Amino acid sequence: MTTPTARGADVYYDPYDTDIVADPYPVYARLRDEAPIYHNGRYDFWAISRHADVERALADWQTYSNDRSDILELINSDFDMPEGVMMFEDPPVHTMLRGLVSRVFTPRRMAAIEDQIRAYCVRCLDPHVGTDGFDVIAELAAMMPMRVIGMLLGIPETEQIAVRDANDAGLRTKPGAPMRVSNPDAIADGRIYAEYVEWRSKNPSDDLMTSLLNVEFTDGDGVTRKLTRGEVLHYTQVVAGAGNETTGRLIGWLAKVLADHPEQRRLVHEDRSLLNRAIDETLRFEPTGPHVGRFVARDVVCHGRTIPAGSAVLLLFGAANRDPRRYADPDVFDLRRTDISHLTFGKGVHYCLGANLARLEGRVALDEMLNRWPDWGIDESTARLAPTSTVRGWERLRIVLG
Repeated sequence: MTTPTARGADVYYDPYDTDIVADPYPVYARLRDEAPIYHNGRYDFWAISRHADVERALADWQTYSNDRSDILELINSDFDMPEGVMMFEDPPVHTMLRGLVSRVFTPRRMAAIEDQIRAYCVRCLDPHVGTDGFDVIAELAAMMPMRVIGMLLGIPETEQIAVRDANDAGLRTKPGAPMRVSNPDAIADGRIYAEYVEWRSKNPSDDLMTSLLNVEFTDGDGVTRKLTRGEVLHYTQVVAGAGNETTGRLIGWLAKVLADHPEQRRLVHEDRSLLNRAIDETLRFEPTGPHVGRFVARDVVCHGRTIPAGSAVLLLFGAANRDPRRYADPDVFDLRRTDISHLTFGKGVHYCLGANLARLEGRVALDEMLNRWPDWGIDESTARLAPTSTVRGWERLRIVLG
């Protein structure tokens, strides 16, 4: 697909354009410089690209609302958003819902499963020792996140692949086209978990699902109660869906970026205290979610342009994370940079609840890869990006060994 991005032509940004998605950074640079407040008339959305502006918008939930979700296609749809779903709410309802999940989705609980995560990585990676390579997406990145969510939720391994595939199917799009929206209720209704939730209610265990079934809280009407079965399904869907797709993309990007920067890979191989920095610099350099959507609740005037109330806006994390106004040498991947913080997990009241879990999974996966292979390359001829409208990452990525 040909797009008018040459210098001299008006800058054009389109999140569905496969050429732009393949390498969005030249377009991001032009947006920051020439159109920091940009409007796409074809798909009827605005885009904000400079770091300071994106950061400000993330903090201002009263203006940049989440009550029509953070997905562009849903924001622009004619559907009413379901009530009581955390991803479709702003404070004060969002605060109550998030606080409830935070009580059972804790760092302590996640840290407790690190040994299980590592054991799973070992089982995935050991069979490839001594081979000439393997597809890191098929063999690890597409599998591990759902296994980890399954550990937290207590979903049996025999059911986890089916659950992952059902979640992924809801996010897939045809290349070059928006995601089809037929019923926003289905995005977070959790129906694929109904049979399991019913079984777990009669067979409690030390897992997140049992906690969700039994936790007591005070709702917005001041009533102390437990979650309804429908609410449990909502929460389960949100936790499982969000943790699966983005974390898998992170593992793929770690493999790709460190293959492209072997000198940086050698640093972290020799000094594992750099593992966490490798995760965050990768998230800055190649964010798994390149943008997030918001509904504009009131007129916004910025850089001489007005975004009218009722508009959909994309906050471009991928552009903000490489803004030279914020970062020194932003297009350089550098584990030792002093300004490594990023916006990939958002900021403020909607900061990603699963950020610590994603970091944990990425750290363990990279550590175990480096334990086996200090060097690897990528088979560029077979590498393929995944067609989704909400995340950016690899669907096929063969690591070349030896």
